[in-house]
Amino acid sequence: MKAPLILLITCLGTLAAAEVTSEKQGSILRFTSAGQPICDYQMEPGEVPEGVDLVFKHGAHLHPIYSPSGKLVTGNHPEDHRWHRGVWFAWTKTEFGTSHPDFWNMGKVGEKLASEVRFDQLIQSTPNSFTSQHSFLDHSQSPDQKVLTETWEVAISQKNLDGTLTNIIDLTSTQTCATNQPLKLPTYHYGGLGVRGNLAWNPVDAVTMLTSEGHDRKSGDSTKAKWVHIGGQVDGTPTGMAILIHPTNFRFPQPLRLNPKNPQLCIAPSQDGDWSIEPGKPYLSKYRLLIFDGKPNAQWIEAQWTTYATSIEP
Repeated sequence: MKAPLILLITCLGTLAAAEVTSEKQGSILRFTSAGQPICDYQMEPGEVPEGVDLVFKHGAHLHPIYSPSGKLVTGNHPEDHRWHRGVWFAWTKTEFGTSHPDFWNMGKVGEKLASEVRFDQLIQSTPNSFTSQHSFLDHSQSPDQKVLTETWEVAISQKNLDGTLTNIIDLTSTQTCATNQPLKLPTYHYGGLGVRGNLAWNPVDAVTMLTSEGHDRKSGDSTKAKWVHIGGQVDGTPTGMAILIHPTNFRFPQPLRLNPKNPQLCIAPSQDGDWSIEPGKPYLSKYRLLIFDGKPNAQWIEAQWTTYATSIEP
């Protein structure tokens, strides 16, 4: 009788959520639970890997992000796209007056940044949340022109969701015009919320993707969804992250870019046609990231999306 009891206690222990705490370490705001890392918020630009041009230093993103068992699920500075950075928000094809700032491909064009998303300030932080401000800057103009001001409101938790221990990151982005000019966003296949997966998933067959409509990586590109999952093997076991899309988001269900060559995806409203962020009309978008160990279960993710979509916020 003792062995089953020990097994039961062990199983319950693995499903028990722990309190989240945070600590500021230089340019990083680190969130942990019971000593296990959940995620880092990189504020000012962090270091680049040895041999990588310093033009690719970047901040204003989440990386690394871990599963409850400590498995890494995000990537940063991959060889194929040095500007990919964990979880971030940026626009690619834009029009701002006579300029066309590309906030996504930071550093790609040469030795000097043509445009960037820059961390401005940490407005407030608690053990399980933070509010920060970013600037979308166009360096092609003299002096540099601020195009958008963005506020991130982020809450981090760890919960047992219907039997699955899950790290949860709630991200709300509010973008406002910094001038009396709109930021025009022509039709384009990516730009918006970006996610880069673990570098171990770089081989084309090492990453899997699944959408709320049942599409995989190949069939799901340029489709719309309520949620999308990205995952793969880490240290011999499956793990990954589901991105839940809030139904109040612009053009919901939102279009997806599922990259066919690397473990990267984007929630890309510009796929649906020309639009713009207008002065005096903030652009608000909400996402919930569920990071968990094991293979994705579409029924379980759908149930979590329903809870997210119908919950009444305080």
